[in-house]
Amino acid sequence: MSSSAHFNADIFKRRRAEFMKRMVGGVAVIPAQSMRLRNGDVYFEYRQDSDFFYLTGFEEPGSLAILTPGHAEHKFVLFVPPRDKTMEIWNGRRAGPEGAKSVYGADAAFAIEEIEKVLPDYVKNNKVLYVHLGDDDEFEKRVMGWLNKVRAMKRQGHNAPTELHDPSEILHEMRLIKNDDDLGFMRAAGKLGSAGHRAAMAATRPGMFEYQVQAEFEYACKKGGSQRLGYPSIVASGDNANILHYHENNMVCKDGDLILMDAGCEVAMYTSDITRCWPVNGKFSAAQKEVYEWVLKAQLASIDKCRPGVPFMDVHWKSVEVLTEGMVAMGLLKGDPKKIIADQKQWDEDVKNKKKDPKNDKAPKSYREFYMHNTSHWLGMDVHDVGVYRYGEKWRELAPGCVLTVEPGIYIAAERDDVPAKYKGIGVRIEDDVLVTKGDPEVLTKDAPKTVSEIEAVMAAGARELVGSR
Repeated sequence: MSSSAHFNADIFKRRRAEFMKRMVGGVAVIPAQSMRLRNGDVYFEYRQDSDFFYLTGFEEPGSLAILTPGHAEHKFVLFVPPRDKTMEIWNGRRAGPEGAKSVYGADAAFAIEEIEKVLPDYVKNNKVLYVHLGDDDEFEKRVMGWLNKVRAMKRQGHNAPTELHDPSEILHEMRLIKNDDDLGFMRAAGKLGSAGHRAAMAATRPGMFEYQVQAEFEYACKKGGSQRLGYPSIVASGDNANILHYHENNMVCKDGDLILMDAGCEVAMYTSDITRCWPVNGKFSAAQKEVYEWVLKAQLASIDKCRPGVPFMDVHWKSVEVLTEGMVAMGLLKGDPKKIIADQKQWDEDVKNKKKDPKNDKAPKSYREFYMHNTSHWLGMDVHDVGVYRYGEKWRELAPGCVLTVEPGIYIAAERDDVPAKYKGIGVRIEDDVLVTKGDPEVLTKDAPKTVSEIEAVMAAGARELVGSR
């Protein structure tokens, strides 16, 4: 059964009602996530499918939900693993069909073994079947089997669905625009993730391994009430910070280096996504501070762009504008910042229109050598959350309820021979989670120390605490 302290059946009831209101009749079939083998007979830690959980709150694998707004009595049906006292001794308690009704609000519930016999009766005589295909071949075979069973009922006067709709079109729009229920969890995840970053900063000392810094973050989050991380933590010291998806986390943190930690935690299946950088020895060098201040300036300018009506990609271009100015000021690039950006945009357009071949034609030297990713992505139940970014050539406009990350960075690999020596090996990214409101943007992760003075103060206090404990 769900062990979440945040479970509230009314939240899921409201979501189902809104989902069914947006359906064009028909019946929706939503499967749970399957268990996945890790190695031998050991499974990966289970995490429920986000869409399934969003509508049901049910966390057991091997389950399936049916939503039928046109049914007289059973608008929400669950198929779940049955109660089995012997198996529960080994694998934990199960809700069973009775718990699916009494705890999770299902109008009807069946053991999963009954699905082949029962499900076709809910599908028949519905013109539209909402089902997401393309991710799981085995599930698709089962869907086709159910459809064929309904088609075989034709002589009995029953008709099979003739239209397949993807429920993601409705669900992902709902998940993109957060309501008060969602935002309560996201604020909690932001606050808890921020506390984890603060704890990791305070504990960092030269000679620690990256995974030990990681442990400080994860301990603080779990102690504070998070059941799991939002994604595998990136803890990259020194030149490792210039590997965007560094996951080894096994190097020694050296005196004089920066450390970049990209880590977040879940609360009620909603995740935070935070990146902070700090000096291993507690004090930024002049060069580190210079790079850091340019990234911070870009981030603050981009956060201010997170307002209703602003096209999604404008947030990125604001970071590019400030970062390019900084790269020229530091001597990483030469020329006029506006022309550098314009030349890169023209190159991208020429590649898109096949006027340039990136394999044979030389790209212009631009900000992209030191800032190679976009500034933002949607955030919610998934760290790279669902929701449309653009419609054709037009970028989606931000709206109240959208939550996006803002994460500019500058990455200067140690092996480069075309930059001032003092900057080599410095990699900085600063990331916060930002809610678009009707007014000013709300930074959900504001409690994570971010200015140079805040970071150095936290680390100095941590050092004093360590000395005092000896």
